[in-house]
Amino acid sequence: MQVSWVRHRDIHLLTVGRYTYTSDQRFRAIHLPHSEDWTLQIKYPQHRDSGIYECQISTTPHMSHFIHLNVVEPTTEIIGGPELYIDRGSTINLTCVVLYSPEPPAYIFWNHNDAIISYDSPRGGVSVVTEKGETTTSFLLIQQARPSDSGTYQCNPSNAQSKSVVVHVLNEANSIFPLSGEYPAAMQRGGQTFSPHTHCILLAVMLLLAVS
Repeated sequence: MQVSWVRHRDIHLLTVGRYTYTSDQRFRAIHLPHSEDWTLQIKYPQHRDSGIYECQISTTPHMSHFIHLNVVEPTTEIIGGPELYIDRGSTINLTCVVLYSPEPPAYIFWNHNDAIISYDSPRGGVSVVTEKGETTTSFLLIQQARPSDSGTYQCNPSNAQSKSVVVHVLNEANSIFPLSGEYPAAMQRGGQTFSPHTHCILLAVMLLLAVS
């Protein structure tokens, strides 16, 4: 009995038994002696590897099992970006979300104007809460917002691209928005953001590059 793997995108025979029939060295067939598991391993998967793979078993009658592989890349989002307008004296609440990560990031750190935020700085009132899981969320809280807190804030997960948001701390007396009737895309009041609008196994080995 032979077990083969076929990629349906180009009807390419990838493996037969433990032998590989492709020049792409990322693909490898794995079978342990006395085991009924036949594994197709794909190292460093790419978006183009997404699609249907067929595990064929040379029985009579012929048997097949289809698996749909979806290769995703971790992404980072800051809720309410790319710009936030904050009333002076309120709490800046920035929420960074890491999506589509096969495992939670080892760490997430925040920058303000390219400098790593120190939670023990003399400014005080700065804290971070990170909740790890299938979706990882990091909350940056800055109490008693002041004009010097304005600038670019960047969320930096260990396993995904960074994301930035520009924060404007407004003096209410100088704000033109209530007079003109025009409001920015996202505003925070009291720390809240408001917006008007045989077993066959397919094994994909993820390589996650830490973003420094």
